[in-house]
Parts: sequence; C-alpha cells; structure tokens
Amino acid sequence: MTDGVRLQKVLSQAGIASRRVAERMITDGRVEVDGQLVTELGTRVDPDVSVIRVDGTRIVLDDSMVYLALNKPRGVHSTMSDDRGRPCIGDLVEHRVRGKQKQQLFHVGRLDADTEGLILLTNDGELAHRLMHPSYEVPKTYVATVAGAVPRGLGKKLRAGIELDDGPASVDDFAVVDTVPGKTLVRITLHEGRKRIVRRLLAAAGFPVQALVRTDIGAVSLGQQRPGSVRPLGRNEIGELYRAVGL
Repeated sequence: MTDGVRLQKVLSQAGIASRRVAERMITDGRVEVDGQLVTELGTRVDPDVSVIRVDGTRIVLDDSMVYLALNKPRGVHSTMSDDRGRPCIGDLVEHRVRGKQKQQLFHVGRLDADTEGLILLTNDGELAHRLMHPSYEVPKTYVATVAGAVPRGLGKKLRAGIELDDGPASVDDFAVVDTVPGKTLVRITLHEGRKRIVRRLLAAAGFPVQALVRTDIGAVSLGQQRPGSVRPLGRNEIGELYRAVGL
C-alpha cells in the first residue's frame, strides 16, 4: 500500500522498541501483519485496522484502550456503580479512569462480594466478550480455605466432576497448597464461569469454603498486588489474553 504508516514507525510509536531496533525486528522475521510475515522495511500499514504481532504476540496500537488488573477486596461488589451505596469496583478505579471511558469499561470475571481477587477491566469489548464466553475455556485459578484435612482422593473426585443443581461441573487442576491445624488451603483451576461455582463445587464435595481468592485469569496473575489496588496490564499479558481467545 502506498498510503498508511511505515511499519517500523508504528512499532516505535507503540513503545515496542526504537525505530532502529524495530527495523531489525522486521528484517529478522519477527513481525507479522494481518497474519503475514513482513520483512520489507518499506511496508506501510494502517494502524487503525491492521493486526500486528511481534514474536507471535499481538501489539495494542490504540492508545485509548484500557487494560487493568484489579485485586478486589472482600466486601466489595463487582459492579461499576451501586444504587444502594455499597462499595463497588467502580469506586476503586475512579482515580484511574473517569467519565465516558469509565462508563465503557467491562469487568471480566465477576466475583461475589465475599470473594477476593483478580478482576480484569477493559474497554476492549471483543476481548472482554471472548474472555467471558465459555467456548474459549480461559482458565481461572483460585485459592480456597476449607475446614479440616482434605482426603487424598478429593482432587480426583473434582476432576471427574460433581453433579450440581444446574448440571455437572469439574475442575482442570487441584492441589493442596498448605495445611494448618483445622484448615487446608487448596488451589483449584477451572474454566467454568457459573455463579459461585468454586464454592458450590467444594460444598458439594463436603468442604464448604471459608475464604476464597482468585489468583489468575489466563496468563494474568495477581502476584504481590495488594487488595484494592489497580495496575495496568503489561504488553505481554495483553498479548497472551488475545492469544487465548484467538484475536
């Protein structure tokens, strides 16, 4: 195309690398545009519509896009506003996004008020829709505190599936994290999105949840992020979320 913007300039403006390093990335065969490998330095692209990947990771070119990770504290509701005046996640992101941009945010991975942990917030509607759609099977990991000691066969039972009132449910992975007198910490990974699914699964297995934290959604992890804090997702995290849902 004769119009458009030179590819190395687009990469540089997106913060990927300096223009000189971006040129080397192109000639080294590390850059794709709309699914095609590009090695010509004169290539021009339309940054508004082109899908550009570096080393297989999609690059976000629209600087109006918002991608945030929130560690929702216990007692906070998973809504952007609450007509009853209860604390909600909209209060926690008020300092970071305002006005129209805040109104356009989707929250990915709703949590009940009693559950802590990771919620993603973005105004990228297609990404949010796919992350929430069960057909893409994006894994979510939780750490639950249950009463008493957990028998060795619990993980096998949960992987095989348990019949709930709205159909069978199962986990992808299960592990005991720690045991203390009277309590056990377990880690569960599943791609289910039904309401209170972890609590209902463990209760059905005979181990009601005392405390629950979601630690991961796909490639995004809470890490050491403190409750109530919000951080922007890194470029690689965004790219991995795109990859997980085929964007």
